[in-house]
Formats: sequence, C-alpha cells, structure tokens
Amino acid sequence: MTAPFLHIRGLRKDYGIVNAVKDVNLTVERGEFMTFLGPSGSGKSTTLYILAGFENPTAGDILLNGESLIATPSHKRNIGMVFQRYTLFPHLSVGENIAFPLKVRRWGKAAIDARVRKMLQLVRLEGFEDRKPAQMSGGQQQRVALARALAYDPPVLLMDEPLSALDKKLREEIQHEIRRIHQETEVTILYVTHDQEEALRLSDRIAVFSKGVIDQIGTGPELYADPATRFVAEFIGDSDFVTCRILSAKDGRADLSIGAGASISGVPVHGTAVAGGTAALMLRPERLSLRREAAREGTSGLSASVTDITFLGSSIHVAAAAPSGETISVRLPFGHEATSGLSRGDTVSLDFDPETAHVFCG
Repeated sequence: MTAPFLHIRGLRKDYGIVNAVKDVNLTVERGEFMTFLGPSGSGKSTTLYILAGFENPTAGDILLNGESLIATPSHKRNIGMVFQRYTLFPHLSVGENIAFPLKVRRWGKAAIDARVRKMLQLVRLEGFEDRKPAQMSGGQQQRVALARALAYDPPVLLMDEPLSALDKKLREEIQHEIRRIHQETEVTILYVTHDQEEALRLSDRIAVFSKGVIDQIGTGPELYADPATRFVAEFIGDSDFVTCRILSAKDGRADLSIGAGASISGVPVHGTAVAGGTAALMLRPERLSLRREAAREGTSGLSASVTDITFLGSSIHVAAAAPSGETISVRLPFGHEATSGLSRGDTVSLDFDPETAHVFCG
C-alpha cells in the first residue's frame, strides 16, 4: 500500500495547561487543496505552524513522503509559507523579493532571472519587478508573497488566512487567482481560514476544527449535506435549530414530533436518540418550502408566524416563529408566488424533505 503524500498523525500541542491541539489525524494527497476551517482558538493555525516547523508538537508526528519532519528545522523543510501580513521586504523590489529564497538556495543568476519572470507571469504581475511593496495595493502584495513562496517549487504550500486583511471584492478576486494558480502548478496547499465561503470556494476537501480536534473532513458538498456534528452543521452554511421530541429511532433515522400536530418520519439522526427525549432539528433555509396556510394535523408541515420579510436582490428572506418561539429562516427566489402579498403576522406552513434535515441528540 502506498503511503500518503502528507500524513499528520496523533498531533498534540500543549501550552502549559492549555491544550491547543488535542489529537489531529489527517492525510493529504499530492496536489490536493486542503483547508483548515474553524473559529479562532480551534487549533487550525497551531497545526499549520507545527507543519511549518515554527512550533514543536507535544506529541505526534508529521510524515512527508513517508519521512518524519519533526526533527527537521523549519528552514530545511522546503515548505512554502504565505502569511496574513504579506511579510515582504520593504527595501527590496518585487523582483528581489521573489528572488530572495532562490539566492538563499544558491541558484545561479540566469536561473534566478528566468524563475522570477515565470513567477511574475504566474501571478500576472509582469512589469512590476522594479516596484517596491509600498507602491502596490494589498492584493498585489499578496500576489508577490505567493510568487515568492512558490519560486523554489516547494512540495507543500502553507497559507495562514492570507486574505483576511483584504476587502470583500478584492478577497474574491484573489481567491479566483489562488484557485487558478493551484490548478496550473498542482502544488499541494494547506490553507487556514475562518471564512466558510472561502473554504467552499477554494478547497478540494475541508477539515473542520473545533476545540483542538477535527470534527469532520470532507468535500464542501459532503459537509453541507451530511454534517457529522451540530458544530459542523452550524459552521457550514446557514441553519436553524428547532426543539423536537423523539417518537422512535432505528437504523440512524428518527421519527419526530415538532410542536402541536406536526410530525415527520425518517430524519437522519446523530447521537443517541431516546424515545420521549428532546433533540435539535436542523433546517436549511433554502430547503424549506412555504405555503400560505396553517399546517394540517398529521402532515410534516410546521405552522409558523411570519416575523420579518427581507428583500436580498435575487432572493427573499422570510423569518418565521415556530410555536416554541424559535426562529426559522426561509430563503425563496425573488418573485416566488408564496411571497406575493405576504405580511408580518401571517400564518404559514413550512415543509421540508426529511432527507435534507438532521437531528442532533445530546
């Protein structure tokens, strides 16, 4: 059996009594774009810094092509790194910044000049080689940082929230460039972000971090459609949670009652479901349909009262209160017939396919 290209095994990092990374296990294939996604303090950046060699793990190992990196100093790991703060040398020109890691590796002048030209073409900054970083925009500086990190053709490129300092429009533009560059170079990228949309747009797979561990690993569609934990369900996409009662559970499915007269069968369940116990039903706004009538007893519709209606351009956002008082969001396309004449206070029925919902117990 062929060993994985990059293998993180049993990684742990303690800072005194604080356990920043608990037990991280992950394999990454050559050429894959893997994103570490999670809130601040979840352990994603600490894991990346251990990979880079900037932090020493308390326990565990990192294997690249079957060889451990733990005893190898950071400057000898041959791993590229792009930071949030561009970390360009302000006194050097763009070309000199890109050439710097090549000079350290004692490349010849002709080879350096050719490589700098190629990197400038890659990041679409031809003609900028003589400019100083201060003469460039934030997005241009980040492209230079990316070119410098890729100049010596590292086997792995690490990126620590590189776009968080940019405004939304520029961030989306650079995301597109990063995706293009990854496709052209086929370099293996490990990318840290707290932005779920960024992770979904860029990644082949996503590792969702929470409290020092990875809750779930998968593609964007996998994480969205089948979240393993409530944390993943809350962090990937928009979701609302409604208190429900378990009627019965078998083979990973549950039958539920939701308020007076509302019941539904065959909802995927996570955790230990106990008949008669309460649980949290997750609903996605775009997976709900809306009918202008109260739910009929014995159906899967949930009666709710409209509390707000917001126009969002291509869609209409309807907020409705369930009988329990919990808010449920519905996202409908602009012009949808159900929104015509809809007003606050109207009673509606919210329907959904059981396969698109999830029940979280415990």
